Amino acid sequence: MLVNLASYSMMKKMYFAAMLMIACSGKESDPAPVTPTTPDEPKQYGTPFAAVPAPKDVVLYEVNTRAFSASGNFQGVIDRLDHIKSLGINTIWLMPIHPVGVERSAGGLGSPYAVKNYLEVNTEFGDLNKLRELVDEAHERNMAVIIDWVANHTSWDNPWIKNRTWYSQNGNGDIIIPPGTNWQDVAELNFANADMRKAMIAAMKYWVLEANIDGFRCDAVDFVPTDFWKQAIDQLNAIPGRELILLAEGGKADNFTAGFQMNYAWDFYNNLKDVYGKGKAATSIFTTHANEYNAIPAGKVKLRYTTNHDESAWEATPIEFFKGEDGALSASVITLFTSAVPLVYGSQEVGRAEKLAFFTRDPINWSANSDMLDNYEKLFAIYNQSDVFIDGSLQSFNDNDIAAFTRTLEDDQYFILANVRGEAKIHTLEASVKNSTWTNAMTGASVELSSTVELAPYAFLILKK
Repeated sequence: MLVNLASYSMMKKMYFAAMLMIACSGKESDPAPVTPTTPDEPKQYGTPFAAVPAPKDVVLYEVNTRAFSASGNFQGVIDRLDHIKSLGINTIWLMPIHPVGVERSAGGLGSPYAVKNYLEVNTEFGDLNKLRELVDEAHERNMAVIIDWVANHTSWDNPWIKNRTWYSQNGNGDIIIPPGTNWQDVAELNFANADMRKAMIAAMKYWVLEANIDGFRCDAVDFVPTDFWKQAIDQLNAIPGRELILLAEGGKADNFTAGFQMNYAWDFYNNLKDVYGKGKAATSIFTTHANEYNAIPAGKVKLRYTTNHDESAWEATPIEFFKGEDGALSASVITLFTSAVPLVYGSQEVGRAEKLAFFTRDPINWSANSDMLDNYEKLFAIYNQSDVFIDGSLQSFNDNDIAAFTRTLEDDQYFILANVRGEAKIHTLEASVKNSTWTNAMTGASVELSSTVELAPYAFLILKK
């Protein structure tokens, strides 16, 4: 879910208000509270993964399980782990794995972000053993696995709803939806309640131990008090023998104060859309990049993408936003090589043009656009073969229509140019790169630069010194 409230409201138009009235109708007496801890003390399943990447080294792939295969389950993900690995991915993010609440849109399956039970696996996908198999198989391929965690709210039929004080209430004592949203399918949790917090943290620990996962992508982080996230992350980090990846779907500086290692690069993404869609100057890409990193603590990182499940479901796919396959690739080149944690949302690598819902089972056509998949594999191979794109310096060049920049780390240097316009453009080279010889990193061909470079519409060049 996006943290922008207007976007939230738009996303949830399909929800029905009736469930809210049904769930809140009876207030005669509160049933006995449910236990705030897991039914059994969780035990470590398997061996903690020893190759969890450092946050700055993460290359992330988001899996929409419902759409990822014809079967729409964990086995369908397992069957395509080699495909994910072939992209150079080292970390998989599974969208919510938990049972979904009772509300269903017409013909749909319900929102995976309306969690019915924090300690169970959605039977659409399989069971705990099948989840363990998926994690084991990913680990065998040297990939970590993180899961989506929805802390701000639950479905109305979650067993926690019996504890009314665990939920936010209005002046009449009615449990409420998250304020400022139209999320009628969920009830907001009350983080002033210590027992609810204890239960939430116990549930998070459960999956680290019982499923051997390697961390969490936490949903709508800015809706939840920072002190809860610090409490939870401190306890998660205290689990012996674990290195966890902790990604905040948030945009505030206190995400990092709480202990998250990375959060979303919303400014970069929105600016990039304006560059391609509204003619904004390419130089703004590097200003935004610098501003984002100047606003966060040293050692922390931003997550960058050209799409994710929210964008591709509610807004548009990269093919639409960036004016076709060539534009989508051009935007990906800029996003990938400007220094942040890169995200691939399963489907973008085969150039899916149509929106991809997560309330239905709409399988991805993996045989589409093999040429685009080949390009993505080459791009990530270049990214992964050098630390220059993680730790190297970045120098940008002044051009309104071509994003042009170098990345340098000791003797390793790349010069990258990406045309952000739908017409051919010429870039005038500055002295540091004029009259120089390079290797085209995509093709291996030698490239002699003189004083200018002409790029076809949305074309890009990745040159290695």
